[in-house]
Amino acid sequence: MAQYEIQFKTSAAKEFRKLPQDIKSRIREAINALKTDPRPVGVKKLAGESNLYRIRVADYRVIYEINDSTQMLQITRIRHRRDVYQ
Repeated sequence: MAQYEIQFKTSAAKEFRKLPQDIKSRIREAINALKTDPRPVGVKKLAGESNLYRIRVADYRVIYEINDSTQMLQITRIRHRRDVYQ
């Protein structure tokens, strides 16, 4: 299976940089795993959105968009679960 390329929106990259180091390493592992399997077990498609999905990493959520035709993932948000859907 082909590898997906991962891009961060500027705002998502900024959110990622602000996280504590231990959470950053767990999220980095989860995002790297998306390269080979963009729809892993436990992924949820967001209701009302055409291509947005979310994965859970501890108390944080990673929201991303999948474009299968270009094999691209764009990370749009990385936030604590209480803040991510607002």
